[in-house]
Amino acid sequence: AAVFPSVSLTAAVAIVVQYKAPILCHCEVVINKHKPWIETTYHGIVTENDDKVLLDPPLIALDKDAPLRYAGEICGFRIHGQNVPFEAVLQKEHTFTIQAYDCGEGPDGANMKKSHKATVHIQVNDINEYSPVFKEKSYKATVIEGKKYDSILKVEAVDADCSFQFSQICSYEIVTPDVPFTIDKDGFIKNTEKLSYGKEHMYKLTVTAYDCGKNRASEDVLVKISVKPTCKPSWKGFNKRIEYEPGTGSLALFPSMHLETCDEPITSIRATIELETNHIGKGCDRDTYSEKSLHKLCGASSGTVELLPAPSSSANWTVGLPTDNGHDSDQVFEFNGTQSIKVPDGLVSTSLKEPFTVSVWMRHGPGAHEKETILCNSDKTEMNRHHYSLYVHNCRLILLLRQDPSEAENYKPAEFHWKLDQVCDKEWHHYVLNVEFPTVSLFVDGNTFEPFLVTEDYPLHASKIETQLTIGACWQEISGHDNDTETPSEPASGGNARMAQFFRGNLAGLMIRSGKLENKKVIDCLYTCKEGLDVQLPEEVASAVKVDFNPNQSSLTVEGDDIDAFDKVMQHISYLNSRQFPTPGIRHLRISTTVKCFNEETCVTVPDAEGYVMVLQPEEPKISLSGIDHFARSAAEFESPEGVTLFPELRIVSTITREVEADPETEVTEGNDDDPTVQETVVSEEIMHNLDTCEVTVIGDELDGEHESLELDVSQLQQRGLEMSSSNLGLVVTGVNTMSNYEQVLHLIRYKNWHTEALFDRKFKLVCSELNGRYISNDFKVEVNVIHTVNPVEHANNAMMQPNFINPVHHASVDLSGHNLVNAHQASVVPSAATIVIVVCVSFLVFMIILGVFRIRAAHQRTMRDQENGKENEMDWDDSALTITVNPMETYEDQHSSEEEEEEEEESEEGEEEDDITSAESDSSEEDEGPEPEDQPGANRQQQLEWDDSTLTY
Repeated sequence: AAVFPSVSLTAAVAIVVQYKAPILCHCEVVINKHKPWIETTYHGIVTENDDKVLLDPPLIALDKDAPLRYAGEICGFRIHGQNVPFEAVLQKEHTFTIQAYDCGEGPDGANMKKSHKATVHIQVNDINEYSPVFKEKSYKATVIEGKKYDSILKVEAVDADCSFQFSQICSYEIVTPDVPFTIDKDGFIKNTEKLSYGKEHMYKLTVTAYDCGKNRASEDVLVKISVKPTCKPSWKGFNKRIEYEPGTGSLALFPSMHLETCDEPITSIRATIELETNHIGKGCDRDTYSEKSLHKLCGASSGTVELLPAPSSSANWTVGLPTDNGHDSDQVFEFNGTQSIKVPDGLVSTSLKEPFTVSVWMRHGPGAHEKETILCNSDKTEMNRHHYSLYVHNCRLILLLRQDPSEAENYKPAEFHWKLDQVCDKEWHHYVLNVEFPTVSLFVDGNTFEPFLVTEDYPLHASKIETQLTIGACWQEISGHDNDTETPSEPASGGNARMAQFFRGNLAGLMIRSGKLENKKVIDCLYTCKEGLDVQLPEEVASAVKVDFNPNQSSLTVEGDDIDAFDKVMQHISYLNSRQFPTPGIRHLRISTTVKCFNEETCVTVPDAEGYVMVLQPEEPKISLSGIDHFARSAAEFESPEGVTLFPELRIVSTITREVEADPETEVTEGNDDDPTVQETVVSEEIMHNLDTCEVTVIGDELDGEHESLELDVSQLQQRGLEMSSSNLGLVVTGVNTMSNYEQVLHLIRYKNWHTEALFDRKFKLVCSELNGRYISNDFKVEVNVIHTVNPVEHANNAMMQPNFINPVHHASVDLSGHNLVNAHQASVVPSAATIVIVVCVSFLVFMIILGVFRIRAAHQRTMRDQENGKENEMDWDDSALTITVNPMETYEDQHSSEEEEEEEEESEEGEEEDDITSAESDSSEEDEGPEPEDQPGANRQQQLEWDDSTLTY
């Protein structure tokens, strides 16, 4: 109810306005002359959910008939207008008209008077009873990385309150901390920094809202903002590290790669794939055999002389030269401006009138302005004439070629100059000079170059002065000029010859061939790498894409206009290394791409893609040499024309050791499933590969060429494409060939000594290797003992052969603990002189056995130490095998064989004396059974076997 306080002037009534229940006043008035008075306008305020209205000014009605009863009293107010139930519908402001009336002239209200009508305005006060509510349960948006937005999205909340104050949303807030976003009062969200897809793919924000009454939203809302990467043209699906396992053939480099062009209208694509191998060997992975072997493998004819061979007993002039040991036995020699070598006299006999070839691998950088000599042939004494030389000067390659004296003393071409970038780029290059005077052809990495300058000079004057061939510098007199002067130098005390014009760089594979020219096929073979890029074009895209390789297949170019076909070709590009044992390490890869669009030269820029191929370490082979390492032969065999075979039962085996995962089923079957350590099994696997060198060297004194030698049938070598060189230190077999062929050749090596009187044993060592010493076998040592005999008087040639009436015992299959006494001569019939020989042999048999047991025991102990090398066909010693001569009586031989079998069964560690006694008893019985025992100690003693124990080891 509204309260209207009365004003006590003439008549004032305080009334309360009740919705739909007006108050009626009953007045008894005799006379009602005046009408009530109220204000013309009122303003009222009512609180929400309240039924009282406060009017301003207060609602007061006045009547001039007061204090008359009825006529002067205000009975009530009547509301006119708005028929809407006021109490049911709350409005911010309500307006209606109100009028006062008196009680009239009597109780019945006759002749009542009314005031004028007044307007009432009522304002409803709102309370903040509702909280903001977001229109959506969640919000999502997507932005592109690298861009700042003014507005990413808008969130919106509403409030159910009716008043302007409480129904309005005054602010929004991002609750999630440390995010690069902000929100304004209208709900617009934007980023405060450039976003990165690599840093964050999606941001999740929690946002709330506040109304103007500071009420917070009943529930916060989740906002998800996804970051989309900027579309950048590039190669996708490219693994930067690619592992290559040796022996697996081709390996696809980009099996899942494709080109992203960002929907640009592409007209053509060109990509270059480069494989960087300059740090591997001499520019890439090649076989590391000797240069001479490589020439032969490439089909070059014989007659090649290797001037920079690997140091060995037969080629020792490169021993003191520094080498580059970082390239898996690639034979690379280093020259730092102070080193040089002299080539032995007679190694090269080059006639400049005939065609010849010089080839060399060289790595050289920008140097001084002085001449740097690679190869030089100059006078040894008296003069400083350079007959021919190959040198570098100011990044030019120059060949000096002075002709020998001739009838016509005319000018002839003498110096050939080539100006090449390759000479000073610090990279490996292969140079081949084909000389067929007066023309010279130069091949660099398989490409032909013509000289830009040829100078002429007179031929040299006739002279008998010997020449000196040198590498890395030139041999000349100190007082002489730099090269081709023919003025004799003034003599000086102590000799004035010295090296000059030193080379600074690396050299390898320096070869010279007289009378032969290299053809282009051989040159390409020498330069071609064993590793490179390859591609197998699918049939469906072969016509749509063009592929070009460089000569050594370290780079290829792909061109096309169809992106799908282009991607397929790229996915078929592979890496191949055909070496059985490739050089391990990293090979860098780079892809350079150019893309063209319609009406534009280059509309899309594709960055270079880089990665690398990791060639894993190959399984290293273990080359094992085994066979008979200790045996004895008669002196006659050493002195015979055939000599003694050193390695009759040699075996060459190569194995690799690898770890394999154990079979789980096998582990369970064997009861190992509870043992966590049983995971891998080491297995040894035999493999086949080539050998390139086997060297036999003498242990002890060098060979004396006057009475001993190592020999090998040259025809057998030639049939297998092998070569041999020998010296007083031993024998070297070279050439790339199979292990089987090397076995067959080594079986034929024979040792001859035609003065064996003072010889009791000789020791040799055999070592084989592969890839120019990269893989080396064990040292297989062989000791050969000489058995001396006294020759019969009636035979003048008994020093060279065994008497033809001796029947030898063969023990090729009997275990003799590393000793094999084999006689190659066959038996013949027994002549009449056999009785004398038998008596002499039997009488001395006991003495031989006593000395032999001690000697054999020492050899046996040495053999036991070597048994771990896995030698085959070694035999346990049986002292009965010392019976060099045998009684022709077959019954004794059978009986003696039975005794040998019984003695082998009873043999033990502490039975050495028993063995000796048994042997002696056997010998005694043999004496008893001889046909003429009474003649044994007679005058035939000069025919008995002689034994020298001065070298015995006890």
